[in-house]
Amino acid sequence: MKKTDYYEFLSVSRTASSEEIKKAYRQAAMKFHPDRNPGDKKAEENFKFASEAYEVLSDDQKKQIYDRYGHQGLDGGGFHHGFGNVEDIFESFGDVFEDFFGMGGGRRGGGRKRGRRGQDLSVQVTVSFKEAYHGTEQEIQIRKPTLCEDCGGKGYPASSKPTHCQNCQGSGQVFHSQGFFTVSSTCPVCRGQGQLIKVLCRSCQGQGLVEKEKKLKIKIPAGIDQGNRLVLKGEGSAGTEGAPAGDLYVVVRIEEDETFERDGLDIWVDLPLSFPQAALGASLKVKTVEGEMEVEVPKGINAGETIVLQGKGFPELRGGHRGNQILQVQLRTPKKLSARQKELFEELARELGQEEAPEEASREEKASKKKKKRFWE
Repeated sequence: MKKTDYYEFLSVSRTASSEEIKKAYRQAAMKFHPDRNPGDKKAEENFKFASEAYEVLSDDQKKQIYDRYGHQGLDGGGFHHGFGNVEDIFESFGDVFEDFFGMGGGRRGGGRKRGRRGQDLSVQVTVSFKEAYHGTEQEIQIRKPTLCEDCGGKGYPASSKPTHCQNCQGSGQVFHSQGFFTVSSTCPVCRGQGQLIKVLCRSCQGQGLVEKEKKLKIKIPAGIDQGNRLVLKGEGSAGTEGAPAGDLYVVVRIEEDETFERDGLDIWVDLPLSFPQAALGASLKVKTVEGEMEVEVPKGINAGETIVLQGKGFPELRGGHRGNQILQVQLRTPKKLSARQKELFEELARELGQEEAPEEASREEKASKKKKKRFWE
């Protein structure tokens, strides 16, 4: 089934500000809140979807991908979005619900604060034009938060045990009655942990995470395009309290090439020809990414016209289709002529009747407006 548009679901325009999106989410959250619709599975699913929409539209990076490619862009790019259960929503948007309800979580029940999924990280790699065509492998080195080995991510040494928080009775939440709802807020004493740590781990200073360097080998697939992102699952920041690690997004930058220019799956190359070659035709060796190949130039070809080498372009990332290499004709006009050459050109001009106005440019010349690099001098 086609997934509902986030903007449509929240009843906001695609140009809505962050505050307008937050306000729309507040209205949807109030409408479908589980405490307001006990036992209503449809309301719970709507509550989850509203939260998913807000999660994406409140994140600049995810919002840009969604605005351009829709749900398919988020799924294909490997972006983490959506919630498995309602408790994850209150965990992720605790500060938002605090704004909404005046005190916090906005949810009955509670319990000790659960671990958070690690943050997603991003890194950029640069590959050459030919590496993007053939595919390659790179080794990168990143610094990322990892679980502290000295305390196992707990934040305190084994010799020191945390004490039970008396303010929240170890739940990490304190509860208040406010009109229709029983709402909870993070315990201000233990900050939602349900326990108090008296002695901090020296290595991580109680954070449970320390930054470490890690080397990773990345496979760049053949056909990768400028700005494409690769997703390495679980290679982001470590999660807390046993929660999963985030993902690492590898953004690919492709260097420009002096010879070739990419247009989607196609590769464009200038083909400089002399007047005799264009008029009489020629057999030439031209460069492709895979090496030189023989090409027959038909006689009478004009500047701006093209010769297509089928299947000599980039491969699709998914699927067996390949683009083409397109040779675009550029006529080389000699700068200096000998007396004999000038005489021959004048004779040819008289023979062809070029003293008259030249014929109207061909359709191909009019249609070809691409400005290509002149590399074959």
